[in-house]
Amino acid sequence: MKLPARVSDVAMASIDRHFFDIGYMDTLSSQETAVHQLDPRAKLLTTLVFVVIVVSFGKYEISGLIPFFVFPVVLCTIGNVPPVYLIKKLVLVSPFAILLGIFNPLLDREILIRMAGLEISGGWVSFASILIRFVLTVGIALTLIAVTGFNAVCMALEKLGAPKIFVVQLLFLHRYMFVLVDEAARIFRARALRSFGGEATGIKSYGSLVGQLLLRTLDRAQRIY
Repeated sequence: MKLPARVSDVAMASIDRHFFDIGYMDTLSSQETAVHQLDPRAKLLTTLVFVVIVVSFGKYEISGLIPFFVFPVVLCTIGNVPPVYLIKKLVLVSPFAILLGIFNPLLDREILIRMAGLEISGGWVSFASILIRFVLTVGIALTLIAVTGFNAVCMALEKLGAPKIFVVQLLFLHRYMFVLVDEAARIFRARALRSFGGEATGIKSYGSLVGQLLLRTLDRAQRIY
């Protein structure tokens, strides 16, 4: 039976583009820019110092954090890292930071800023500070991987004295993510074909898909091991 046009190559390409986007970071790390050629240990140590300084600021600090955006912006520019790609990744994991500080305005209602008749409580200020620190720390971590490569970062950790078992676990986790993505692509591609490109059939359908994904990924990881 011939499939409808909406389930043809366009639908399959869309699925693959979203699921296999994870490998694009390794592609970025294979470039030959001035940043890529630096010693991974130097880049790792610089990133760690950057993160420690950023998180050490007070919970109401905002203006003092703004200048720190210069460092990741310069790295992205010299390292030829697409800013739109990093922004998409930040948006993808931003719900964690939002959930972390979304209740601050309810818990901290003391007015800290009065400007042009507008009153801003400490909760909103601390919430904004959390989001800024999240963007800075996660953004610089993604940039580090993009200009170094995950394997090179792990090797730098080992050379700097990190326990070998910890480094090996990180490498396995990285490999397992690709296994997970591969199985997810297979499952969702099969579902798209069986439903002829239709929309979701309900929450139960996705619950079943997640369960299948877990079992199939564990089984495949065991075979790889």
